[in-house]
Formats: sequence, structure tokens, C-alpha cells
Amino acid sequence: MPELKSRQVSQLPPLQAIRVFEAVARHLSFTKAAGELGMTQAAASYQIKLLEERVGAPLFLRRPRQIVLTEAGQRMAPAVSEAFALLGGAYAAARSGADGMLCVSTLLTFASNWLAQHLGSFQVAHPSLAVRLDTSNRLVDFAREDIDIAIRSGGGNWPGVEVHKLFNADFTPMLSPKLAATIGGVKEPADLLRLPILDPGDIWWRDWFIAAGLPVEELAKRPGSSMGAQAYEANAAIAGQGVAIVTAALFKAELADGRLIQPFDLVGDDGQAYWLVYPQARRNVPKIRAFREWILAEIAGQ
Repeated sequence: MPELKSRQVSQLPPLQAIRVFEAVARHLSFTKAAGELGMTQAAASYQIKLLEERVGAPLFLRRPRQIVLTEAGQRMAPAVSEAFALLGGAYAAARSGADGMLCVSTLLTFASNWLAQHLGSFQVAHPSLAVRLDTSNRLVDFAREDIDIAIRSGGGNWPGVEVHKLFNADFTPMLSPKLAATIGGVKEPADLLRLPILDPGDIWWRDWFIAAGLPVEELAKRPGSSMGAQAYEANAAIAGQGVAIVTAALFKAELADGRLIQPFDLVGDDGQAYWLVYPQARRNVPKIRAFREWILAEIAGQ
């Protein structure tokens, strides 16, 4: 594509005058062009006058009941029409790309353990809408980033965004059956003290230990490893590396097929939850509305 240098840009006439010229040249009528552009005939004539002054030559010959392009006008008209066609095509392509792509920012574990297992039904219902996942723990700046919608954990009190609760971010210990078997089974909370604890610095462990009546100081005696995501810790637990503390709703498949077991009904809840989040001003954008309706129905169906 040819590049416009700053000098060339500064020499361009006002866009409004070029728009009027294109319409008048297409209709060969000031009246029809003015009507198309929503202005008076006098205003259209004035814009053409400004353009002719910039060009330094008349662009139309005014005759009784008709106008015709001058030689200068005939040279300009095809290029101007082509330029507006290019602009229209670029706008249509940009809009199509925006409407055809849904960008979702989400936590890694939610993406791998929930979205990946359910997203197929959304794609079947909306085959023309592609979904791109951006996995991150950080809060999204919707005003500056190319993100349509986000899934976050927390209290749900973020200003300037619409929020919908998906499910509680509760927590409970899980481990592999093989690891449990190494101590003859995990029958009471105190049995966990005989096993490796994954990410013992996690505040969830402290809260769960208190609820279970276990000595919190035991956690400080464990190696302070941290994997940064529930998905990683659950994989380590499946491999028999230790006991993870995770949100049960995100590991239904692993519990169902026996890769993980939840030895106790005791579940911690610190008031946090998983939320669907998007800018309030964009709540009626079709692709955001479609995803919102789908995920809320999918969650309710569980």
C-alpha cells in the first residue's frame, strides 16, 4: 500500500468537501447529492467552491438544468470514488473482524477445566463467531485492551463493569487415590499431616485447617513451593506429589473418573466467587449478549 507522507497529508483538501464532490460527481446533481448527505444544496455548493479553490480549477460546468464534470473533475472523480470504496471496504472488514471474534480473558484453571470442556456447545450455536482465550490473572483494562469479556475470581465489586456470578470459589483438599493408599487411606483431617501439602502458603490451607481443627503452625513447617494455578496443583496431586486445595466445581471430571478424590465434605468459603465481567456500556453488543446468555444457562444447567 502506498504511504502518505506528512506533506501530502497536509495538502489534502477537507474530507467534507471531497465527500460532497464524490456524491455530486456520481449523481451529477447538487440537489440529489445534498439530499444523500443530509445538507442543503447551498451547503453542498459551498463545499464544491472550497474544493475548486484548493484545486485551482473548476470541477463542474453549471448548465441550465444539468451539470457536467470538467476535465479536472473527470480526472479526480474515479480516484475519489476508488478511495471511498477502499475506505468502505476497510471499515466493513474491521467491523466484520470485530463482530466475528470474541476475545475472552480468563483465569488459566477456568479456561482449562471449565471452558475447554463446555465451549463446544457455544461454537455449535454460534458457528460464525470465533472465540479467542487470553489466560491471565491480572484485571483487564477494557478501555485499552482488545478484550470483550472476562472471567475473574474475587468479590465481584469492580467499578464500571457489569458482573454476573457463575459459582462460588470454595475450596477443599483433593489428592490421588494412590497417595491416600500409602497411609492406609485418609479417614480424618489429621491424616493430611502425614502427607505432602502442595502450596502450604496458600491462605486457603490456613482457613481450611482452622475449620477442620488442625494446627495452622504445621503449614509453616512444609516446603513453601507454589505453582501459581489450581490446574497445575491438581495435576501434581494426580501424579501423587501431594495434597492440593482446589475448587471442586472446576475438577468434576477428575473426581468422576477417580483421578482425584475429595476425602472430606468440609468445604471452605471466604466469600469469593467466579464472575462474568464486561463493560456496562457494551452489555447489548450481540456477541457479548450471546456469550452471557450461553454461559449463564450452562452454569444453571449444572
